[in-house]
Amino acid sequence: MNRSELVAALADRAEVTRKDADAVLAAFAEVVGDIVSKGDEKVTIPGFLTFERTHRAARTARNPQTGEPIQIPAGYSVKVSAGSKLKESAKGK
Repeated sequence: MNRSELVAALADRAEVTRKDADAVLAAFAEVVGDIVSKGDEKVTIPGFLTFERTHRAARTARNPQTGEPIQIPAGYSVKVSAGSKLKESAKGK
């Protein structure tokens, strides 16, 4: 399912216009991005998803073409965890 299909499904389910559903989806993505970028708290939708920023330590890797070691600097990543209701849905229950 791509974004336009998701917006259409949300609009049908919530009985709103596609424009309104798209605006809500965009606002949701922006709010989650803002909170996760700060890194001081995680976003939890109980039973559905949890988003949180994680720290990745610096490490040494190898260039796959030359085999030469390269340094990858420390940075941040995003961890997304499925909640219990989403896991149950995936099982088909």
